[in-house]
Amino acid sequence: MNTAITNQLARRLIKAGDAAISGQQFAEEFGISRTAVWKHIKELQEEGYDIQSVKKKGYFLSAVPDSLKPEVVQPLLETAVIGRNINYHETVTSTQIIAHQLAQDGAPGGTAVLAETQTAGRGRLARNWDSAAGKGIWMSIILRPAIMPQRAPQFTLVTAVAVVQAIEEVTGLRPEIKWPNDVLLNGRKCTGILTELQADMDSVQALIIGIGLNANQTQDDFDPAVREVATSLRMEGDKPVERAVLVRSIFRHLEKYTDLYIENGFAPLKVLWESYSVTIGKRIRARTAREVLEGLAIGITDDGVLELKTDDGKIHTIYSADIELAT
Repeated sequence: MNTAITNQLARRLIKAGDAAISGQQFAEEFGISRTAVWKHIKELQEEGYDIQSVKKKGYFLSAVPDSLKPEVVQPLLETAVIGRNINYHETVTSTQIIAHQLAQDGAPGGTAVLAETQTAGRGRLARNWDSAAGKGIWMSIILRPAIMPQRAPQFTLVTAVAVVQAIEEVTGLRPEIKWPNDVLLNGRKCTGILTELQADMDSVQALIIGIGLNANQTQDDFDPAVREVATSLRMEGDKPVERAVLVRSIFRHLEKYTDLYIENGFAPLKVLWESYSVTIGKRIRARTAREVLEGLAIGITDDGVLELKTDDGKIHTIYSADIELAT
């Protein structure tokens, strides 16, 4: 069986929506017999595609499998660049590792690495990230913006805005952002963002943006050590999420806000980021590599740096830290 034709047929059915396509039309489009069309349809059904047959009309798609395969994600993409090239895996150590190698090998900007599970997923400071098989969105996106290396950390905040707006659009939930890279629902973490770069002294060669998003886990899917602080979209919304739909929305928002950032800088994104912030205006404790500071988070700069005002009135600029609410 020609897998390429099977995948093309899946894309064609997804694009058609609930419109039926006849076996004869498929045969003519793909240059195969109607018997071969039927065999490809059976293969898709075995993969989880709910394909119905209507007499004298043809085949139509009732439901797609909960998969992040390119043939599921790409047909309804609304982006020009992001997600147009997808590197898909059932299992990987880390999508970040693969994306770094692809970037070094010249993969174009917008390339996305998606996996159903990771065996060595990681977040900031090399912390482990649990990547339940088929339950979340585990992906890394390669961007190649023409920016100086010192501007790269701002893309963590740009990505956070894209992710929260995608979640809001697809689920109706209202996420919040905890500086710099956590997305929360009702105070519990559902998404982490990791931005890494490949750069020369004066230019970025590639940004590798990792996104780990808990979509369809139940509480039992989480390690007991994190059950009190982790959540998923399904747990908060009481219904499963179509992961491919959410991925497409993230791609669209990320492309829109990346273009906005390149054209107008971080200032317009700062306003959006602050509207979702759970950090600004709160008394927090910031643990940096050198010290622990406690005070009021008064805002972020136009460069995305957190400003913390301690009790002595001094304003500290925080570039990297673990943040927690102070009691």
